Amino acid sequence: MQRFLIIAGIAALLLGLLWPWLARLGLGRLPGDFHVQREGFSFYFPLTTSLVVSVIVTLILWLLRR
Repeated sequence: MQRFLIIAGIAALLLGLLWPWLARLGLGRLPGDFHVQREGFSFYFPLTTSLVVSVIVTLILWLLRR
């Protein structure tokens, strides 16, 4: 558990440092990300972005466990 928390902390730190460059990739604006705007109401659900991030995290964790 300690190793996982250290790795998760380092990953969060790297993600924060790399955020300006990662934002240019278009995550959050992919086809399949739902954004509904109505008068007095706004709803955003990043379905495709969530799936892409999930696959990437799964691959990284799979590689670390090998």
